Amino acid sequence: MDKAALRRQLISQRLALPDRQLAAEALQRVLRLWLLGRTDTVIGAYWSIKGEFDPLPALHRWKEDGELLDAPERRRIGLPVIDKQHKTLTFHAWYPGCEMEEDAYGIPKPKNTELLSPTLLFVPCVGYGPGGYRLGYGGGFYDRTLAALQPRPATVGLGYTVGYIDDFEPEAHDLPLDAILNDNGAIWPV
Repeated sequence: MDKAALRRQLISQRLALPDRQLAAEALQRVLRLWLLGRTDTVIGAYWSIKGEFDPLPALHRWKEDGELLDAPERRRIGLPVIDKQHKTLTFHAWYPGCEMEEDAYGIPKPKNTELLSPTLLFVPCVGYGPGGYRLGYGGGFYDRTLAALQPRPATVGLGYTVGYIDDFEPEAHDLPLDAILNDNGAIWPV
């Protein structure tokens, strides 16, 4: 399997989705419903790039709902900051309007905000397949981060239906996700 070619193909398909806005709205609803039963108070997410699903509107609503419900613990959202030396990610507090700066890849990250330890981590999927395995951008940042985090947070992949790869073959270092959500609902575990 030529993963580099597959990544290019899937990103191209995602960017060309004629109904991506409708798919994004559907996945926003799926995500909001999926979060209803969760007790997490610190969630790690990502800043969407290259046509990825943007989880931040649903997560901001989740955070606000916690404030309206007078939750016992304040809900927090973290975005990744790259640790160049270890090629891993840390998660720093994000909220609408917080100061941002670009990382080494040109992706916005929170500037000078508190370091967080998420118990739930939403991971973008370029593609995904059976068994909860995801295809990322190939840098290995999430795999190395998850291998190092103690305790390991629950991991949930987010992607559009177009990203499903029926014959995806994970490599030995690939870690399966605990769940995968797409615009049709929860597709892993089945």
